[in-house]
Amino acid sequence: MISSSSNSRGVIDTNTVILLEKIIDVSALPQEPMITSVTLAELSVGPLVASNPQEQAIRQLRLQQAESDFHPLPFDAAAARSFGRVSASLRRGGRKSQARAFDAMIAAIAISNNLPLFTCNPTDFENIEDLDLRPIPHPDLP
Repeated sequence: MISSSSNSRGVIDTNTVILLEKIIDVSALPQEPMITSVTLAELSVGPLVASNPQEQAIRQLRLQQAESDFHPLPFDAAAARSFGRVSASLRRGGRKSQARAFDAMIAAIAISNNLPLFTCNPTDFENIEDLDLRPIPHPDLP
């Protein structure tokens, strides 16, 4: 479900965290953005797989900034139960949940915490039932 109503709190996905400094319309973001432990895990991979020292430094800085700015929501028992429903809805929609495992886990955490999910890539979260999806204009697209 895609919604456009405002909300003071919401989860932002990993791609949106990476694009934060480029987002022009900050009113599209939640007033109190939150991240998940899955996003922190994904950001932790970045510096380790960077192709050059400059990119490694940028990714390390982004990881440290996220660690400083956010207290991540955990993938707990409630999120695990939501993950089952998310995976089932992805399969019903013709998508393989394994290919979208991190996105599915982020969605499950948002659902289990009754929070909307804000993303610059709404297609990553298509066919997930009960997800309050809030698209954000992608800063690199017209």
